[in-house]
Amino acid sequence: MQETGKAAATRLYELSTYTLKPGTVGDMLKAASNLEQDIRRDAFGKLEGYWSTDIGPLNQVKQLWSYRDSNERAQLQAELTSNERWAAEYAPLVSPLIVRQEVRLLKAAVGPVPPASDGNVYELRNYRVKDGAVAQWIDAFLTGLPGRERHSKIVGLWHTDDGGPSEVCHIWAFPSLNARAEARANALKEPEWQDFLAKGGSLLEEMHTTIMLPAPHSPLR
Repeated sequence: MQETGKAAATRLYELSTYTLKPGTVGDMLKAASNLEQDIRRDAFGKLEGYWSTDIGPLNQVKQLWSYRDSNERAQLQAELTSNERWAAEYAPLVSPLIVRQEVRLLKAAVGPVPPASDGNVYELRNYRVKDGAVAQWIDAFLTGLPGRERHSKIVGLWHTDDGGPSEVCHIWAFPSLNARAEARANALKEPEWQDFLAKGGSLLEEMHTTIMLPAPHSPLR
């Protein structure tokens, strides 16, 4: 079950992106769905979502984990690293597949909120915001969100919490790519969303989007 409201907002989220050698995404998903889940379960952080990329940067998997705070994250990661099965079975299996890993530490402004049904494609939109403008961008986004959600529901909105570049990211779920295109087109007709696009766009430095497919063991499907 996903946490919502104040409990979710106070948690620390870790979005890890693994870029893999071409042709090995299936091997990574198999290892994660079986061995990693058998070892980790929710004892070393709570798995919120796990995806492979389909459009955008390819040969990647993205994992979203959450922790009570940075202290719990540090403690649980240390315990996981020293776990005998993790060190002897999982790490040697997946390390040869990985080209690089990127980690973003995030705080939630919205969600995560599971979609009403499974079988979705997901879109991750990641933006770099002008220095000092994250709170202003989020306020504008939340003001316009009711108009956007008349056409599809947001899964979550986060902002960076690690002292790095000012970033926001949001995730959406759609029954299909056609449904995504239709929802985005219809949202452009909503006055609240039009206002947000006018205000929010001026606060951005970069915009990136990735279409993702949920792994079999992902809580967000």
